[in-house]
Amino acid sequence: MSPHVLDLPADRSQEPARALRHAAAAVLHGASAGLQRLACRIAAPAAALPRPDARAPRLEFHAEAGALEGALYVDGQLVAMLPGVSRL
Repeated sequence: MSPHVLDLPADRSQEPARALRHAAAAVLHGASAGLQRLACRIAAPAAALPRPDARAPRLEFHAEAGALEGALYVDGQLVAMLPGVSRL
């Protein structure tokens, strides 16, 4: 099976636009790479990020089949039922 070759007429009127698009793509690609390097250099290391307080209450809900609908839990304890709520 041989590859198909398209015999297109040589339209030289599109060459400047094509060259401009390639130049713009190269500039944007270079700018993107530069911005990525800058972002990596100034990003806060993971150790510097604030850690969530382990003692803060955790609001929970359960979306499994058979779970109480409208039930709110704090730290695993049922604390409220929201009337009229069928899904959280």
